[in-house]
This record gives sequence, C-alpha cells and structure tokens, in this order.
Amino acid sequence: MDDKKDTKAPEEEAPKTEEPAATQQDPADALSRTPEELDQERATKAAEDADLSGLSDPEAKKISPFKKFMRKVNVYFLGFLVLVIVAGAIALVSFLNSQKAPEEPSIESQSLTTEALKSLANTDASVGSTAQTLTIQGSAIINGQTLARGNLNVAGNLQTGGSITAPTITVSGAANLGDAQVNSLQVAQNTAIQGTTTLRDLNVSGTTSFSGAVSASQITVTRLILSGNASLEVPNHISFTGSTPSRTTNGGVLGSGGSANISGSDTAGTINVNSGNNPTSGCFITVRFNQVFTRQPRVVVSPVGPAAGQLQFYVERNTTTFSVCSANAAAANQSFSFDYFITY
Repeated sequence: MDDKKDTKAPEEEAPKTEEPAATQQDPADALSRTPEELDQERATKAAEDADLSGLSDPEAKKISPFKKFMRKVNVYFLGFLVLVIVAGAIALVSFLNSQKAPEEPSIESQSLTTEALKSLANTDASVGSTAQTLTIQGSAIINGQTLARGNLNVAGNLQTGGSITAPTITVSGAANLGDAQVNSLQVAQNTAIQGTTTLRDLNVSGTTSFSGAVSASQITVTRLILSGNASLEVPNHISFTGSTPSRTTNGGVLGSGGSANISGSDTAGTINVNSGNNPTSGCFITVRFNQVFTRQPRVVVSPVGPAAGQLQFYVERNTTTFSVCSANAAAANQSFSFDYFITY
C-alpha cells in the first residue's frame, strides 16, 4: 500500500530581520561603552525600526526637519554659541558709543552794558541764573563786602592786603606763611620746623626729644635727668636760688651777746657767726629746710677765715634740718663764717 504524499503546500516562512549589531555585542563590551555611545546605538536602532515599520506602514508619520536638526546638534554648544554672539554684540555697541565725542554743555552767556552796571550800583538785583556764567574780561574792584554762597575757586594766586578770617582752613598741599598768628594749634602728625621758632609759652604733656642743640634764655623743669654717658657742662656760674631757710641759734654755745644768721637756700648758702663772752662747745646754729628731703641729705661745710678754721667743727643732719657744731669753744667776741652745700 503506497504511502500518501502530503499534497499540502508548505507555509511560507516569515522573513527574518537581522538584529541590530548593538544586540549582538558582548555584554562585557556593552559595559565598557559610555552612556553617550549606548544612547547613540539606541537611537540608531529606533531609526532602523522606524524605517522597517515605514515599509510595512506607508502611512507612518515622518519626523520633522527641526527634530532631525535638534538630534544632530548639541544643545549646550548651541546655547554657548548664542551667548558668545550676544556678548559680542554688546561689546560692539559699547565700543561704538565710546568713540562718540561727548556733548559739551552749553552755558548761556550774558553781557553787561555800561547802563546795566550803573543800574546795579544803586539796586539789589540778580544777574542771570544758575546755568549762566558771568565773565569779566578786565579787572574788578569791589568797594563793599563780597559774599560767595557756594565754593570759591581761585585759579591763580590769592593775594590779600588784610587778614583772612575763617572758622577752619584746610590746606591739602604745601603752605608758605610769612607771618601767622595762631591762638590754638593742634598737630596730629609729625611737625618739622626748618627755621627759627619763637614760642612764648611751651607746655609739653608727653615726651619731647631734641636731636640737636636747644638754646633758651630760661628753662624751668621739675626734674632734670642726664642719661647714659651724658655730661653737664656749665661754662658760666651756677646759682642755687630759693627761699632762705629758717634757723635757730644756741645762745649758751655762742656766749653772752653772741648771734648767728644765714643767707642762701636749701642747697647752698653761708652761715655768719658772732661769738660773745664765754662761748662753749656744742651746736651753735640749726638750719631748717624749706622743703623736706625724701632721704637723708649730704651736707658739705667749709670754714671761712682763720677763726672758723681753729674750730673743731662737725655737722649733724637729717631730712628736715642740719646743725653746725664745734668740739671746742670758739674764741670770744670773734666773727667767723661757714659755707654749706647740700645734695642727696
């Protein structure tokens, strides 16, 4: 029995489409690519699918030219290009404006006739406005007072035959003053004086340093200190002035009818002594200082004349007084003196 052959025609196989190359890549190769490359491959695959679908669907929508242009152009680069163009346009406009010559302000001028000047001599009138300028070609003499309500600018030299009175004067540059009288002068910074300076009274509250010589007819100080290897040179005389200190005499030592007096100051002076009848040994005079010393002073006494030289004199002293004494009795009815000099 013969086998029956299948007379049914075989079904046509559907056409096969090749998968895009992106799907046949090795997974490891896909991981090594950048996100931009993967996006490009996906876009290529979508385009190919669209082309295949277009073949099967003739009525498929076509992509607009603007979208195709936007897919090919980088949006960030396009924005940068627009920014550069705008900046260039602004720079060009600014350059063109800077080349233009600035407009000169127009100031209206007004001339004064002889008749107008005569009318101003007896009236109080305003000439022009704030936008106008009064120009005087020749010299101007003003017999009365002149008031400038705004700032006064002098392009040349300013010469005055009288004094200048102002609440404040500010000089930004150099100022040459022939003769200036200042009631109160305050200098915040350093002051350099090149020539001779005459000061009636000088009061210095802080430290004063002089690098050169100082000449003065009289210097009054509370305390004079010579520092370092300084030396005090006095080519003339030294006078220690001051009030004469008080004294107390001892009549028993001077003898009957004896007396003593003193001339000088707390620093230097002379003691004059007149002995009487029957003088004895001891302290015949005590001198009391006008100003008490802060510590015990050094008293130097020198005898004057032979009568004083014959005495065995000595000194007793403290911060308030000093006494001149003798270990032997002075000669009766004699006059002698002692000079003293005191330091501490």
